[in-house]
Amino acid sequence: MGNSSDLLARRKQFVPNAIGIFNPSTAVSAKGSVIIDADGKEMIDFAGGIGVVNAGHCPQPVVEAIAKQAATLIHCSFNVATYDLYMQLAEKLASLLPHGDHTKVMLTNSGAESIENAIKIARQATGRQAVICYESAFHGRTMMAMTLTSKVGYKLGCGPFAPEVYRIPFPDYYRYGRGLNLDDFSEVHLRELEGFFHKQVPAEEVAAIIIEPVQGEGGFNVVPGKYLTGLRTICDQYGIILILDEVQSGFGRTGKWAAYQHYDIVPDLSTWAKSMGSGMPIGAVIGRAAIMDACKPSTIGGTYPGNPVCCAASLATLNYMEEIDINALGARVGEIVRERFGILKNKFPAIGDTRGLGAMLAFELVKEGDPFQPDAALCKQLIGYCADHGLILISAGLNGNVVRILSPLVIEEKLLIKGLDIIEKGLEFLTRG
Repeated sequence: MGNSSDLLARRKQFVPNAIGIFNPSTAVSAKGSVIIDADGKEMIDFAGGIGVVNAGHCPQPVVEAIAKQAATLIHCSFNVATYDLYMQLAEKLASLLPHGDHTKVMLTNSGAESIENAIKIARQATGRQAVICYESAFHGRTMMAMTLTSKVGYKLGCGPFAPEVYRIPFPDYYRYGRGLNLDDFSEVHLRELEGFFHKQVPAEEVAAIIIEPVQGEGGFNVVPGKYLTGLRTICDQYGIILILDEVQSGFGRTGKWAAYQHYDIVPDLSTWAKSMGSGMPIGAVIGRAAIMDACKPSTIGGTYPGNPVCCAASLATLNYMEEIDINALGARVGEIVRERFGILKNKFPAIGDTRGLGAMLAFELVKEGDPFQPDAALCKQLIGYCADHGLILISAGLNGNVVRILSPLVIEEKLLIKGLDIIEKGLEFLTRG
């Protein structure tokens, strides 16, 4: 098997260089909020598999459900033979995340696949083609998802991209608030969207507007409440389908099952994956039944979606989340991290902003307190320092200068504080000169 150096050397030899290394760590096993690397070293996990293990690494009920199902039925394809596990999971998701009076659920293999299908559903339901997305958004790396994704670095040499996709500014209050209060700032952006319909694409030709309630890869930018409720009103006014991408923000991460539940609105369609299956490849599109049923036969679906083993893992995960009250755990982790981040911001001028929702929190590193001078070098150094001192940390943001926290929500308080201490010591070490 080899140690960490051997593993990374073999990776360099056999794996394409383009597959990113977000953190210079390795993994052999994991439990709860701790990963054991190839050198036998314990690492506190603040990355959570990029937001995948909200319920922790290898929760026992999920491990048992996977093993039991793998010995019973691994695959037959839901299109070929209907099985109860798919139905149980669809019913569970519809009960946890109702979209109107009648909710339907389509299972997928990943977040990007959920996005692809949500766009297909919206276009068929409206008979329109145009889709509006946002600057700093990340929706995946398949063709439509990549088109919707903002960061150019994720898309180099991959075009041409999908047509009829239009991008507008995200209401980024940190950079562009300019002294306005949050509600007035939101109103400005809503008026600009109305203007966009007159200058770029008519509202009557827009099938969907897709937005992350909390931008993930874009830097944990939180959509203002006034803006999202206003967006819901605009979509209703023009018959536009509102799609919320909850792939990274769902299942307790913000202290609720869905980030949109903080805003007292319901989307027409929503997309899910990551922590839905504790690491097994599964996702979903959830939506109003009338919209979901607008699709023509065989225009959505596939060979593997709703795989029995993945369904078993997801059901066990959701039941376990309910048992441990994952939303309360998310709220508690968020309180601890938010309080510490406030202290760090006052202590270190390199931190330009702290932000997030629930336990989906981050701080942004800048030079001279300027939002437009991102300090990606310091961010990279901090990640390296933390890796050397027993903490797995990853970045976010268009410029790679945002430190984000995606620890398992089951993390013990002493480990959470120890990880935050490592971050603080790293900042002290790297900025003391």
